[in-house]
Amino acid sequence: MTDFSDILSADAALAQVSAPTKKHLFQTLATAAGESYGVDPQAVAETLAEREKLGSTGFGGGVAIPHGRLDGLDRVVGVVVQLAQPIDYQAIDDLPVDLAFMLLSPPQAGAAHLKALARVSRGLRDGGFVAKLRGAGSPDALYALLTDSGARDAA
Repeated sequence: MTDFSDILSADAALAQVSAPTKKHLFQTLATAAGESYGVDPQAVAETLAEREKLGSTGFGGGVAIPHGRLDGLDRVVGVVVQLAQPIDYQAIDDLPVDLAFMLLSPPQAGAAHLKALARVSRGLRDGGFVAKLRGAGSPDALYALLTDSGARDAA
């Protein structure tokens, strides 16, 4: 199934988060990235906001993949947030978003960045998998579903 253990640390999975707006969501993602990967949260939030100006990263079905490139990283990293309440995200299908999987890549990680985006996008297009993510009641359960052991247990 889908295994994101190479880009997602256990403390970078957040469940039942309250973020009433896209800006709050970006701040939550940025704070988590700072704590998990030692990057500057303000730089992360600015990177996400700049990327969003190019077009919404909400790709439909209540899912968003905010992403960007950031100095100070040596690999692609991620943070996943399950929101307690869906928010308006200006997604391509106009549906509110309740799952966000943020990806951050080093500036020089062209192919790796695109491959990670494609992997996450493929995984989050699976309706059954997304339903399991929405049903995760804790950060640990969310992380388990997004890693190999969780995928086996959930199958």
